[in-house]
Amino acid sequence: MYIDKLDGRIDGDFFDRKSEEWREEQRKCLDLIREHQDANQNYLDEGIKLLELAQKAGTLFRNQSPGEKRRLLGFVLSNCVWKNGKLTAEYKQPFDLLAKNVVELEAMRRKEGTKQGDFENWLPNLDSNQEPSD
Repeated sequence: MYIDKLDGRIDGDFFDRKSEEWREEQRKCLDLIREHQDANQNYLDEGIKLLELAQKAGTLFRNQSPGEKRRLLGFVLSNCVWKNGKLTAEYKQPFDLLAKNVVELEAMRRKEGTKQGDFENWLPNLDSNQEPSD
């Protein structure tokens, strides 16, 4: 557009008006990008806090009053059923994903008979003093 202005195809007022419109549109786009970046960081921060809280949930639960325990269970669980002497419960989101991952991790540990922790599959059958062979 600047070349068109220099060549006389468009006048200076049109150039100035369009340039300002495009600058404003560019500012709006940059603001939206910043909002999304902030939202992504907040989402990650909240996710980390949720996982940290989930790790402490058992201890926190045991130390609560019966009323608080009931309130917490209402927040985490849905569709609790007592049938034939067995309690079954469904977790609300996102607790259902956490529970599923814990069950899968425990099954994997039992299956593999983990001795060195969760990361032994990085370099299996090697101790810390061995070099991997090609």
